[in-house]
Amino acid sequence: MERREFLESSALRLGGLAMASAMVAAAPAEAAGESTQTRVASSPAETAGASTQTEAIETVRKWDPAKAEAYLRVNTNPWTNGVLDIKTIELLCVGLNAACTNLQPEPTRRHIRAALQAGATRNEILLVIEGAAFMAIHTCSLGAPMLIEEGKAAGKTVTAKKAATPSADLMKAKGRWNTAWDPFFDLDPLWTDQFFAAVGGIYDGKTLQPKFVELLSIALDASITHMYAPGTRRHIKAALAIGATMEEIMETLKVATSFAQEATNMAIPILAEEIAAFERKN
Repeated sequence: MERREFLESSALRLGGLAMASAMVAAAPAEAAGESTQTRVASSPAETAGASTQTEAIETVRKWDPAKAEAYLRVNTNPWTNGVLDIKTIELLCVGLNAACTNLQPEPTRRHIRAALQAGATRNEILLVIEGAAFMAIHTCSLGAPMLIEEGKAAGKTVTAKKAATPSADLMKAKGRWNTAWDPFFDLDPLWTDQFFAAVGGIYDGKTLQPKFVELLSIALDASITHMYAPGTRRHIKAALAIGATMEEIMETLKVATSFAQEATNMAIPILAEEIAAFERKN
């Protein structure tokens, strides 16, 4: 059996992207003839998360085996084609599931565990979580320019506020400042600086590589629950400028799209339960 076929079929049996990624990470040992063993879930949260995934895919397999295999094949594609390494993929998934637009606890835990197994550090994961929170700044990117424009139309002016802004100043000096942030910086420079001091560490380059930060930003901005076009384009442009390939960016978009699996993980067991209840009554 070819490596990819083995991984896809194993992922189908186990049900779950994080489990599939762990098997991809173990593939070199398998290729060398070493034995591999999938770790058994040990905590209640882990067991619940794995159970949900397994229940969903097993239910679909009973209804339509070909469809179940199709689900797993498309959802595990980024994990099996080697374009992005497993650690990168799992960190992207941590960000996508923890994002302030998603807030998915079970998948977040699952992918944190897989990221740790793939070699991610606490600080790397923490910064990814901060990036998932950082995207909330788009509320101000959207609303602050409108506030200034409508205030001007209503005859209102912005009261100049003086404040030390070391974090914003540093980002400007390093070329990390986005001019889309100027409107809310002008409205409240102190708060803006406090915000970047809290979650702007993702840009310092000490823990996360700039290319990964751009890929993470693409995934978050383009994700189905956000779809922030200005940011998506800006970060695609930046990623290309610092050496990301078209293939890497496309894989990032595919990883963000694989978030769709959480819909089936959640809804298919409910569908099966409701069908069973309906049939009992009728």
